[in-house]
Amino acid sequence: MSDLLERLRGRGWRMTAQRRVVAEVLAGDHVHLTADEVHARAVAKLPEISRATVYNTLGELVTLGEVLEVSTDKRAKRYDPNAHRPHHHLVCAQCGSIRDVHPTGNPMADLPDSERFGFTVSDVEVTYRGICPNCAKA
Repeated sequence: MSDLLERLRGRGWRMTAQRRVVAEVLAGDHVHLTADEVHARAVAKLPEISRATVYNTLGELVTLGEVLEVSTDKRAKRYDPNAHRPHHHLVCAQCGSIRDVHPTGNPMADLPDSERFGFTVSDVEVTYRGICPNCAKA
């Protein structure tokens, strides 16, 4: 069983067949699918699942804090089930593939007080950009 499914069961989230399929599709490392990709994979497992159900389920998962909505560029939003382990993203500038990365250090501490302009900083998102090995070969 995936980590996401275990977390959802632990919360007592009502596990319908449709919700289970969406959670199963999101299982795994470095998963950053668009809603349309989630829908296409869900249909392969449960042909009668609707696009609206997938979108609604993704919205619920984001609201619950079990899935992150990731927007790294002007492309479609992506959904990241790695919501409970702090991480950043490495994005290919050509194909848009995304990998989770866990650099050492504390990016919150890297912002000096003089650059905070009176803000109380509560969160930081770092996105590294480059060219993935597949695009570099092409």
